[in-house]
Amino acid sequence: MRMHVRGVGLPDEAEIRLWIADGRISTEPVAGADTVFGAAGGGGWILPGLVDAHCHVGLGDHGEIPIEEAIGQAEIERDVGALLLRDCGSPTDTRSLDDRDDLPRIIRAGKHLARPRRYAAGFSRELEDEWQLPAAVAEEARRGDGWIKLVGDWIDRGAGDLAPLWSDDVLKAAIETAHAHGARVTAHVFSEDALPGLINAGIDCIEHGSGLTDDTIELMVERGTVLVPTLVNIVENFLGIAEAASKYPAYAAHMRDLHARALPRIAAAREAGVPIYAGSDAGTMVAPGRIADEVEALKGIGMSPTEALGAACWDARRWLGRPGLEHGASADLLCYAEDPRSGPDVLRRPDLVILRGKAFRP
Repeated sequence: MRMHVRGVGLPDEAEIRLWIADGRISTEPVAGADTVFGAAGGGGWILPGLVDAHCHVGLGDHGEIPIEEAIGQAEIERDVGALLLRDCGSPTDTRSLDDRDDLPRIIRAGKHLARPRRYAAGFSRELEDEWQLPAAVAEEARRGDGWIKLVGDWIDRGAGDLAPLWSDDVLKAAIETAHAHGARVTAHVFSEDALPGLINAGIDCIEHGSGLTDDTIELMVERGTVLVPTLVNIVENFLGIAEAASKYPAYAAHMRDLHARALPRIAAAREAGVPIYAGSDAGTMVAPGRIADEVEALKGIGMSPTEALGAACWDARRWLGRPGLEHGASADLLCYAEDPRSGPDVLRRPDLVILRGKAFRP
């Protein structure tokens, strides 16, 4: 089907007209195209498909899930307009989903890499010897889509609190290996202590970052390290994690402290110039389809409505090396009758989703 859409494009707020044929965007008229959004005098807004820069298609409460459940997760993301997903670690092999033209595009980081009993059971590939990490990184780089996911810290039950998983020299060797294989590296990090070693080793991105300090914020700025804070997860779940960990009082107190300080510290990182993108952490403790709530949460750290939306849309696409509404790009776009910057109730309900040139009306 050949289609035509017109409306106000974001972030430029200029009227745009796009034609869609053979799954691609054309900025030039295409003969025989039907206007499916924004008929003359109609108005509306058009933007590239949303990006969830931290989600877990294929991850369930106990790890691996059947592929049919992973498809259901991806369908929920599509219907709320999240058409590009950076899957930050999944035990389920979801590469067969690439053959589905009705599902979002997925950028995979392969499996989480962790130490034994130092992450949620069933979620990760566990390495007995930390010096196995560089070789494991090379293997996951060959299986993934240009990203590697490390578990940077988790509870050490012997110490009764959060602690780093890897020594600094291991991290440096592993991240250099990833870069040599053309992959970027990100890491789950809740607390303060794991951050310096990861950032100094050249890591590309930090997930969560609730333990940021003035020193590690400065270090991230110097190194160009990106932050995906997953604010919905921090705000909604950290106190519950603390409550469930009563037999580890130091850990529980630490999680409560991180919850209390996270938003001001992440706001300070933004103010200092750390690039920040939106990720919901959908997969276990956060249900799929929450990217609009994450965009709303980013306003709470000082982002304007346009900046917050860009962190889950055009800016995130640029960071991940994926196109927006350019001529010749894949036709992955959203159409709204109301301004999508006005709040999550509007943003999560696009009037028209176009994915790979096919129209969906959620």
